[in-house]
Amino acid sequence: MSLTTESFTFVADLVRSRSAIHLAPGKEYLVESRLLPLARRRNVTVDEYVRSQRTRPDQLEAELIVEALTTNETSWFRDALPFQALTDHILPEATSRLLPGAPLRIWSAACSTGQEPYSIAMVLREQLGARRAEITATDLSGEVLDKARAGLYSQLEVNRGLPVTFLVKHFTKVGAQWQIADDIRSTVRFSKHNLLSAPPAGGPFDIVFLRNVLIYFDVEVKRDILRRLRTTMRPGGFLVLGAAETTVGIDDAWTRVQVGRSSIYQNSGRPA
Repeated sequence: MSLTTESFTFVADLVRSRSAIHLAPGKEYLVESRLLPLARRRNVTVDEYVRSQRTRPDQLEAELIVEALTTNETSWFRDALPFQALTDHILPEATSRLLPGAPLRIWSAACSTGQEPYSIAMVLREQLGARRAEITATDLSGEVLDKARAGLYSQLEVNRGLPVTFLVKHFTKVGAQWQIADDIRSTVRFSKHNLLSAPPAGGPFDIVFLRNVLIYFDVEVKRDILRRLRTTMRPGGFLVLGAAETTVGIDDAWTRVQVGRSSIYQNSGRPA
C-alpha cells in the first residue's frame, strides 16, 4: 500500500515542526524510502507504520521519523572547492587574527557521519601542525553522531573522496573497516543540535561550515538561522555554505568573498 495523502501530510508536518525542513507534495517517494527500514522492523507497510504513529503517538518513534528524513548525503572533502578556500584563504586570514596561544574554533553544522569535520581536522593538521584547534560537530540525528564518534568507516565509505595519502597517514585498517587516528578524532567534539535552537557550546567560532542545509528551509527560517550564526561567531569570521546557497538578499550583514571559483561569507560584525 502506497503512502496516503493523510500519512504524508502527517510526516511533513512532524518534520517541519521539529526541524523546519519543508517536504513539499511530490516528496512521497522520499518519505517512503526513508521510512521503509523503520516499517520493516515492525513487519508493516510504511503507511501502516505512519498511521500507527498518528493514532498512538510515541515520542521515540517521532524522533526516529525526523532523523530518517533529515539524514543527508556526505563524503570526504565533499565538492573540493570549499576545502581549497579553507586552505588558501580562510585559515591564513582566521589564524592571523588570533591571540598567541588561542585555539582556532570551527563549527561543522549538520555533520552527518563525520566525514566533513574529520576532513577539516586533517586539513588543519596538514596546514597548522601542532597549533591548537577545536572542532564542534553537530547534527540532529543521534544515530549518525554515534557513527561519527566511532570514526570507523567501510572500504566503500573511504573510497568516496578520501585521498589515498590521507588514508595511509590518518587511518588504520581494522578488519574490513578503517579507523581514523586518535589525534584526528580528539580534535572533534560531537553533539546533538537543532539549528532552530540556540547555538552549541564551543564558540565564539572563527569558521562555520553549514553546507547544503539552508536549501531545505524557507526564507524566514534561513534568515533566522543566519542571524543566530552571527551571534556565535567572531567579527570577521567565515561562513562556508553549499554551492547553491547564499546569504545575499536574506541576511545582508554578511560580506561575500570570492575565492577562486567559490564564494564564502564573512561576518561583518554589524547588525543586519
